[in-house]
This record gives sequence, structure tokens and C-alpha cells, in this order.
Amino acid sequence: MTPALQGLLTIAIGVSGCVGYFYLSNQFLDTVLFPPRGPNAGRNINRANMIRPWLFLFPALAALGLYLAYPVVETLRLSLTERVPGGGYKWVGLDNYSQMVAEPKFWEAMRNNMFWLIVVPAMSTGFGLLVAQLTDRIRWGNFAKSLIFMPMAISFVGASVIWKLVYDARPAEQDQIGILNALYIFFGGAEPQTWLTVPFWNSFFLMIVLVWIQTGFAMVILSAALRGIPEETIEAAILDGANPFQIFFKIKVPQIKTTILVVWTTITITVLKVFDIVFAMTNGQWETQVLANYMYDKLFRANDWGVGSASAMVIMLLVAPILVWNVRNARKEME
Repeated sequence: MTPALQGLLTIAIGVSGCVGYFYLSNQFLDTVLFPPRGPNAGRNINRANMIRPWLFLFPALAALGLYLAYPVVETLRLSLTERVPGGGYKWVGLDNYSQMVAEPKFWEAMRNNMFWLIVVPAMSTGFGLLVAQLTDRIRWGNFAKSLIFMPMAISFVGASVIWKLVYDARPAEQDQIGILNALYIFFGGAEPQTWLTVPFWNSFFLMIVLVWIQTGFAMVILSAALRGIPEETIEAAILDGANPFQIFFKIKVPQIKTTILVVWTTITITVLKVFDIVFAMTNGQWETQVLANYMYDKLFRANDWGVGSASAMVIMLLVAPILVWNVRNARKEME
């Protein structure tokens, strides 16, 4: 069977299974559990209507339980155990966490993640807001937005390969195919630089890739927010003699502050989970290690499931408060 046919068959089975589930479960509810007839017909109808939403929610809840709740619980269990030779696990309590915090690579990853958290959300949100404002004021703004949003369609690994070529270094006697080294030599640099091996700055070069991708996301969300600002407030500011900078910073930005925070926190969550870019470009070498790559090294290279699972729990604990904050803000906006 060809892959295309397998895909079509999977879609057909999935759709028919969903339709069959919803139809049969509702039939069972209305004809067996709470039939709308007899002396208790009214009460049965009310009970069926109370249960019916849960029938529709059950597949989603089951999927979340299977693919989200269960892995979290299992990861927590693995982080408190250690694999023994010959198979099986033994309980070690917090020993894996103690071992993890004693490793310099873990603190290098934590330090780099904090650096990413400071730089990437700020630059992505700032550039996105700037582009959203400027492209709304020019005739070919939609075309410019399309170009800036285009990196969002590229996978992180694909973007990493592109930027690895930008940072490429060849011997001095050869032509440089890396744009950055070509410019460096053109403007008087003596020797090509291996940019991804320069401590501290190499992390910044990696961050540029994520900023390049996330700026398009920030631009789209913030552009929609800017378009939603009431024209009356801007017209009133103009009549009061406000200049464009005052209108932008004192009228527009305060009105979209909530949207800016949502974009900021969404990018922050992405940064906390960043893995692909570091893995594809440096693999955590030259002091560029991050938490997700550290976790991967422990789980699949060192085969240390205990410490690897402990680092996964650290990532989850860092992401969870931001997720809760985002959900609460979304609920407030809906209210």
C-alpha cells in the first residue's frame, strides 16, 4: 500500500470513527440511559442534556490525558528513579536532581536560557511592533508583511541550516560563501571568523535565528491589535497637538498593552523550549548549551533517564507559570 493511500485510509477511518462515536454515544444516552418518555421524561431529558457536552469533550480529554497528563506523571516518576542493570528501576528520591544541579553543564544551560529569555522576546516583540506600525503607513505594506512573516513557514531546522550558511567560514585564501564573513572581509577584516565558536557572542548569533522567525508572528498579532484601536482616540490626540511619537507611545501602546504582553509571554514559552536551533547549529558546544538540548543529551546520548527526566521537569516548571498567566489573561479578556 502506498503512503498516499495509507494517509487517505487513515483519514477515512478517523473521520468515520468520530462520526460513529458521536452518533452511537448519543443514541445510547437517549434510548438506553435516559429515554425521553414515561413519567420521568422531563427529568431524563435534563439529565441527558447535562451529560451530552461531556460526550463531545471525552475524545479531547482522553487524548490530553494520554498524550499530556500521562507523560508528565511518567516523567516525574522517572526523575525520581534510576535504571538498574538487567532492567527495571529503583527509587532514588531527589538524587537525580542533586546530580543535575551539581553539573556545570546544567548551570551553563540555565544561564543561556535566561540570556535567551532576556533577548529574544524583547527583540521579537519590539521589531514586530515596529514593523506592524510602519507597514500600516506605506502603500506596499501588505507585501512587506508577507516577506517578514515568511520565516514563520520555515521549520526551525530549516532556518538553522540557512543561518549556518550565513555564518559559514572558509579559509582566507578561498571565497567566502558566508554572508557575514564576506562582509567582514570586505570591510577590512583580516581573517574569516568562525562565529559560532566565539563564546558569549555565539549564543547571540543563535538567538538571531529565533528573532528572525518570531518577528513575523509578533507583527501579525500586533498589527491586528493596532488596527483595532478606535480612530476617535487618535483623532483627539492629533487635535490636541500630539506628534506621531506621542501618539504611538502614549495613545496606541497603552491600548494594546495586553496584546503586547500576550505576544511577549508566548514567545517566552517558545524560548524556554528552544532545542532545534541549538541542536542543528552547535549541538550545545562552545558554551551554547540550553535546557532542552541538555535534556536530549542526558536522555538519548548518556542514556541517563533519571537526570534527563529531572531536567524535563525543570523546563515544565519554568513554562507552567507563564501558561497559567496567559490563560488567566485570556479569560479576563473574554469576560
